[in-house]
Amino acid sequence: MDFFQAQDSARRNTRSLVFFFAMAVLSLIVITNVLVMVLFGFLRTGEQGLTLGVIAAQFDWEVFFLIGAAVSFVILAGSVYKTIALSAGGPAVAESLGGRLISQSTTDLHERKALNVVEEMAIASGTPVPPVYLLDNEPGINAFAAGFTPGDAVVGLTRGTIAYLSRDELQGVVAHEFSHILHGDMRLNMRLIGVLHGILLIGLIGYFILRSVRGGSNRNAGPILGLGMGLLVIGYAGTFFGNLIKASVSRQREFLADASAVQFTRNNEGIAGALKKIGGYAAGSVLETAEAPTMSHAYFSTGVSSFLQSVFATHPPLDKRIRRIDPRWDGFYVPVTQEVDDSAQAETSGADEPAARAMHTASGVIIASEILDRIGKTGPAQLDYAARLVKEISPLVREAVHDPYGARAVIYCLIIDGQHREVRDAQLQRLQSLGDSGIRELVDKMQAAVKSLDVSYRLPLIDMAMPAMRQLSRPQYQLFRKNLLFLMQADKRIDLFEWSLQKILFHHLDAHFGRPGKRVAKYSSIERLRMHVAALLSVLVHACVKDGTEVQSALESAEQDLGLSGLTLLPREEISLQTLDAAVDHLALLKPLLKPRVLKACLTVITRDREYSPNEMELMRAIGNVLDCPVPPYAG
Repeated sequence: MDFFQAQDSARRNTRSLVFFFAMAVLSLIVITNVLVMVLFGFLRTGEQGLTLGVIAAQFDWEVFFLIGAAVSFVILAGSVYKTIALSAGGPAVAESLGGRLISQSTTDLHERKALNVVEEMAIASGTPVPPVYLLDNEPGINAFAAGFTPGDAVVGLTRGTIAYLSRDELQGVVAHEFSHILHGDMRLNMRLIGVLHGILLIGLIGYFILRSVRGGSNRNAGPILGLGMGLLVIGYAGTFFGNLIKASVSRQREFLADASAVQFTRNNEGIAGALKKIGGYAAGSVLETAEAPTMSHAYFSTGVSSFLQSVFATHPPLDKRIRRIDPRWDGFYVPVTQEVDDSAQAETSGADEPAARAMHTASGVIIASEILDRIGKTGPAQLDYAARLVKEISPLVREAVHDPYGARAVIYCLIIDGQHREVRDAQLQRLQSLGDSGIRELVDKMQAAVKSLDVSYRLPLIDMAMPAMRQLSRPQYQLFRKNLLFLMQADKRIDLFEWSLQKILFHHLDAHFGRPGKRVAKYSSIERLRMHVAALLSVLVHACVKDGTEVQSALESAEQDLGLSGLTLLPREEISLQTLDAAVDHLALLKPLLKPRVLKACLTVITRDREYSPNEMELMRAIGNVLDCPVPPYAG
């Protein structure tokens, strides 16, 4: 299953979840009605017993609709409340489980290893670097990814995971979690939490009714106690079926995530080793926090133990997972008795050779196909590329990009004009007068180091800055946003790199800071977006096709990829970056299985000259980000 099929599957699973939720609500309404009518005398069994005929003869439809409305309100209100509580994304989930954000300045070698592995995986997969949360008080070996989109995702790791797993094993676990991020499982997991909370509320109401009348002398206490007990049973019956749904949705996707982890790292021993250690560790993968059951379907391995484990298992058995990854496994688990010693591992990451910077030349069709095939994935070449790239960034810049204050300065430096003194002076004066205190001086300090970096570092720096940028306050972000737009417009023009940079930043950060950002796929036909497709392809043709004789054939090839004909190439003077903005924003609303056709058409144009330069890679990365289709760096 490729990235686009996985995204579509997750979307269809969401529709199934809505259907099962509706069936569960309807069942609970009927059962609750029968319970109330029996307890309060609406239904009398008599000698005939409580048969369908007796129920039909005595059924009070007015009471039925009244109780049905009440039950529906309770369930929906509970689900809405929980969904709103989770609207902050991954951080809300991680903190509810007792997680703390790992500081980028940590000197703990285990924590440093975790941050480096997550950062490399994000850069290699073309996604923003997610914040990493540590569950300090959890000795078990487990992990999770939480959030609605790659832009608000977090990775959570237990203390046992970072202490007892080697770097390769941790990389396998992190790759497994990135599969959930990329394939849409994470969003589905968040929706499951909200849905099941509403059903659970009925049981909680029954529990509070029982507590309120216990020991009371009210003569109506009998029916009320019966109602409380009945609601308790009904509520937990609803939870029972909800957990069955959760388990059935989760199990198969765990196998897919395991396979993706092996594909990402090309090292089956990493993730298999982590699973073998879970089996040989006394604490296993169980989480001790009381909130653990809420996220049971989202962990790397089973995080909750119960006597109905085989029924409610959200994960396949360990031995089955291991044998799928390592068919030659001898059946013995690895005993865990001491922490991994990270002191001998260089956690600055990377190899000694420089990161690739040259333009890649080959058949344009081959390059386009290779890039499209890697969307939503990564591999050893990309991981090595990411590790080398991170290592080559100067310590000054690397330290700054991990700090909320320094990250803003690094991004400003990427935009500061290095050729026109008047423009540069106006930009720096803006930061001096309207920037945060001291930001102008920090930009002056950082500018030479940032400007000396090759263009291939620019977007990885943006990815690396994301965790720090998300720590800003809303007023700080609003000021940063205004200043960045001013710096880009200071020379009265915005080039495609500037558009790419601001599009990626704002796409991921606007939603985090409360601006509109969440979208639902609504277009099932590319034909309906013909005007926007033409605008996007026109920008790419004018920017990337240098040979004028190739323009028409490039457009025709893109039409074949799209399954369209008769697209109009817009003249340069009719194209603006606002037009490009509108085009990609509309195309982001296409159904998942239509997006690869758009991306293939874009890549066909971009690689028409058989080259895929860093500038073109940035542009493609920006388009992919807005379409929620992460484009990894091309290391071919």
